[in-house]
Amino acid sequence: MNFDDIKLASIQKRSFAFLIDEILLSFLLVLAYSAQITQVAGDKEALVLVMASMSLPYMILKFLYHTLFIYTYGATLGKLAVKIRCVNYQNQRPNFNSSLLRSVVRILSEAVFYIGFLWALFNPALQTWHDKLAKTLVVDVA
Repeated sequence: MNFDDIKLASIQKRSFAFLIDEILLSFLLVLAYSAQITQVAGDKEALVLVMASMSLPYMILKFLYHTLFIYTYGATLGKLAVKIRCVNYQNQRPNFNSSLLRSVVRILSEAVFYIGFLWALFNPALQTWHDKLAKTLVVDVA
């Protein structure tokens, strides 16, 4: 596939969008668990247990967030903030199945030390594993 006619989003913009999304989702999770965190704030062991109990809900939140935002808007809030979006190879918003697959592979990629993200550094279309498998690109819309 020839991507010459498409302005791909830079790694820097993608990284900044990632950071915005992570901060936003982390804030929402801490807000949801604030009562439990406050309750055990003085007890390090109990705090570690509360934080560990947040792992699965955090993954579910990320999965839902990325699936629904990519499907609905073609972008997460972080991507919207830096003016990039996710498109399929026809330069359209990904369908639900692609958005779902992209989100699943994204989470798996995070679980293996972000290797799937680093893949973009060596890919001419700057595609991560989740982009490659979902047949998507991240493009600059600025």
